[in-house]
Amino acid sequence: MGIIKISELMHENLRIASMAYTRSMNAQAEHWMKIGMLMETHPDMTHSEISQLLVRCSVESDENAGSIRTLLNVGATHRKASNE
Repeated sequence: MGIIKISELMHENLRIASMAYTRSMNAQAEHWMKIGMLMETHPDMTHSEISQLLVRCSVESDENAGSIRTLLNVGATHRKASNE
């Protein structure tokens, strides 16, 4: 765990979003980072598909739901299934 410096504007956006979605600020920041990471690594997937991917990962594997490897593997499986 470490400290990440962000702009005051991003901090304010994070505070507002965390209240709206009833998440801690850390949980909201982590959620945005996961979404951004997945959008960059899977540019062919829509936001809706990525949200479904996150739900599927958390249902299938509670202890590994946040693992980058798990998310990337499930995303690759999704792309393969979509292409068939």
